[in-house]
Amino acid sequence: MRAVRLAAIPLLLLAFLALRELTPYRGFAGETFVDIPRGTSTEAIAGLLAQGGVVRSRWDFVAARLLSRGRLLQAGEYRFNRAATPLEVYGRLARGDVFYYELVVPEGRNMFDIAAAVEQLGLFPAAQFLAAARDPSLIRDLDPQAPTLEGYLFPSTYRLSRHTTPDRLCRTMTASFREAWRTLGARAGVHDTVTLASLVEKEGKLAEERPRIAAVFENRLRIGMKLDCDPTTIYAALLGDRYRGVIHRSDLESENPYNTYRHAGLPPGPIANPGLASIQAVLEPAASDAIYFVLRPDGSGGHQFSNNIAAHEAAIEKYRHAYQR
Repeated sequence: MRAVRLAAIPLLLLAFLALRELTPYRGFAGETFVDIPRGTSTEAIAGLLAQGGVVRSRWDFVAARLLSRGRLLQAGEYRFNRAATPLEVYGRLARGDVFYYELVVPEGRNMFDIAAAVEQLGLFPAAQFLAAARDPSLIRDLDPQAPTLEGYLFPSTYRLSRHTTPDRLCRTMTASFREAWRTLGARAGVHDTVTLASLVEKEGKLAEERPRIAAVFENRLRIGMKLDCDPTTIYAALLGDRYRGVIHRSDLESENPYNTYRHAGLPPGPIANPGLASIQAVLEPAASDAIYFVLRPDGSGGHQFSNNIAAHEAAIEKYRHAYQR
């Protein structure tokens, strides 16, 4: 009888272990984060998880590790917001299911758009990002004329941790620009190229039209004709915290150097962050003698291009007539 009782002890221990490993636990309120540095031992990870209330005790996680040997645990920050079993917690660390914010920056967004996006994510206030983006030192070696980092905050999707700072984000985005610029192997000056590409990006909604829009701007620059580009006027208003979604006559008459209705030549710097296609369009503009373009009234986002004022005014009248019906 004694032998039977002794034999039952391992079974009871296994049952107890199984119960612990399969019982969800939550020793925290709301949510908690556990940051696991590279090279942290299993025992230390178990301690961090227990300290955060993710597992009942460090031994529960060590037992889960013993039951699931052969899988590497991934470093990173993990977010927990519900009860989980030690085996589920172990599985997340083995998969590398780390927590990150996903910042999506489409082509043509400016630093004000990006600042609003990071604030909406809850990373940090928009003003902090703008303060970092207004310092051009990160790109000064590539573009000594850059007034800010505008144009060099490369459009992409970025995975960011809770510890990402505005400066670190700017470094990451400008590094992405450097890599994209390197792939182009361009010999043209980066400042003028990116500045003009930002105008093309804002004006060209159809990819196939961007080389033609670039050609129009190049033709105007060559003959000393003002660019008359609405997005530059909008950007001037943004810099003055005046833009509310509509261009006013005062904006068109503003002496701000970004207002290309008042000043010939390129603005002082980019007005947005162009994608690779718009940069490529500036490097390889279409063969065209057009110096005007206006939206077609078909809703396609395409433009009517003209090489003389009479044809351009006719295209404008056609556009106005279509929207006055």
